[in-house]
Amino acid sequence: MNLKTFGRALAGAALGVVALSLPALAHPHILIDAKVAITFDDSGAVAGLHYDWTFDTAFSAWVIQGLDTNDDRETSPEELQELADENLAGLADFGFYTYAGDIADPMVFTPMGDQRMVYADGRTTLSYSLSADTPYPAGGRFELGVYDPEYYVAITVSDATDVTLVNAPAGCAVVVEPPKEMSDELVQRLSALGTEVTELPPDLAAATRGTQGLIVVDCTGAEIAAPATAVEATKAVAQAKPTTPFGGPPAEVGLNMPRTGFFGWLSTQQRHFYGAITTSLDALRTDWTAFWVLGGLSFVYGILHAAGPGHGKVVISSYVLANETQLRRGVALSVLSAMMQSLVAVVFVLIAAGLLGMTSLAMSDAANWIGIASYAMVALLGVWLIARKLFGWGHNHGHHHAASSADMARKARAHLHDHDHCHTNGHGHGNHSHDHDHEGHVHVVTPAATSGSWREQLGVVLAVGLRPCSGALVVLVFALSQGVLAAGIAAVFLMGAGTAITVAVLATLAVTAKGLAQRIGGADNPLTASIMWWFELFGAVAVLAFGVVLLLASL
Repeated sequence: MNLKTFGRALAGAALGVVALSLPALAHPHILIDAKVAITFDDSGAVAGLHYDWTFDTAFSAWVIQGLDTNDDRETSPEELQELADENLAGLADFGFYTYAGDIADPMVFTPMGDQRMVYADGRTTLSYSLSADTPYPAGGRFELGVYDPEYYVAITVSDATDVTLVNAPAGCAVVVEPPKEMSDELVQRLSALGTEVTELPPDLAAATRGTQGLIVVDCTGAEIAAPATAVEATKAVAQAKPTTPFGGPPAEVGLNMPRTGFFGWLSTQQRHFYGAITTSLDALRTDWTAFWVLGGLSFVYGILHAAGPGHGKVVISSYVLANETQLRRGVALSVLSAMMQSLVAVVFVLIAAGLLGMTSLAMSDAANWIGIASYAMVALLGVWLIARKLFGWGHNHGHHHAASSADMARKARAHLHDHDHCHTNGHGHGNHSHDHDHEGHVHVVTPAATSGSWREQLGVVLAVGLRPCSGALVVLVFALSQGVLAAGIAAVFLMGAGTAITVAVLATLAVTAKGLAQRIGGADNPLTASIMWWFELFGAVAVLAFGVVLLLASL
């Protein structure tokens, strides 16, 4: 197998591996405090639901952006009605985040057309009713799960006081069960789902019920065991992925990771810090000492945010593995990329919200196209790195005698050729002229020869940093609405600083591991040089693979 054929095979394998880890969401960007009324018909069957979903203050500011059409500084329900209608249409694609009735045969609901949004006391509430296509039979145990399997939206029903029973038979009792731990098998199966799947296959929907909490209505007066998990169901049909719910900023894509253990804890901490940041911004209107709390929270949030799945750390680490041998340069790229993300978020909000007065839906669409451009640049960067590695594009063809991995690999091949020749002609020495005919001419490009130019490194920074953090966008719009824009900008750059630290640590590990492997194998060892060359090519392929997968997931 020649170099080009093996390179193509390696690229195909890497793309296959990455494709199995399709993008998903790392942590929620929309926090909802939910109340639900469960309506029973006269026979005692569950016939409908009514929701009141109150969004967090930061996302509420995002929602009402640009909707005060009469400029009276009040966003009325009438001005929000069109958005409420669009939200219900979008929620239908996600099954209204409602999983009710039997596990094997869940209930199907139809909106009743009474959707309404109200903005009051800094928070937006979406209210709407659903009618059951087939009422759930009277008596026994009724289960209701209200959650987003992708974790973009975090819906919280605090306790039984948030659940109202309407026309319920006497003796019915409500319990809100806490989230249950996911099994390792369930985590792996969820991680294998693509982002185009908006409705879980029946067996997975059954298995995930209760993993984010569960509302249980028991109308028997006695405890009844929950139905068993359904067996493997028929293959689910993938549907086109609709827009993000509630007109939120585009979801950040990254690698699917388990939602239990460390990553489950990480997601919880990100959510808590995100909520604390918006609370601190709100407090700044009356108490500027809250800025110090805000700064610390933002910095830690940036560290936690970068520790989760995301394309920035993957692209930077893969690029460093493919191209860089200098630790200082890897750290610099990490810092500049993180700061670029913060800068883009600030400029975007200042222009879109502050100058143009765009609505949240319009800003979401614009931010999505920026993300698409970012992922396309990542893919193009990967193509360039692979081409330069295989064909020497953009490197200096000047002759040199530096000990490089390509020299070592070439000399090793020449040595093997001479050795075979010795055995063929019976002589005790080989013909070494092949090794000196083109001394110093490097045909396979090495790290020393391919150290990225400033233009290439600028491309890396733009490819990673062009896509702003969705959380930063919401925080900035909220800060703008509260008259504390300067504090919001500072918070976003502090988030960037925290992100830079985490990404720089990963880049440092990549450079250090690369250098350690070379030292252990021996700097003059041809086998080590050959192995490192292939690892560097794999790093370039990884950049392309992630760019392609993220681009496809965003379209």
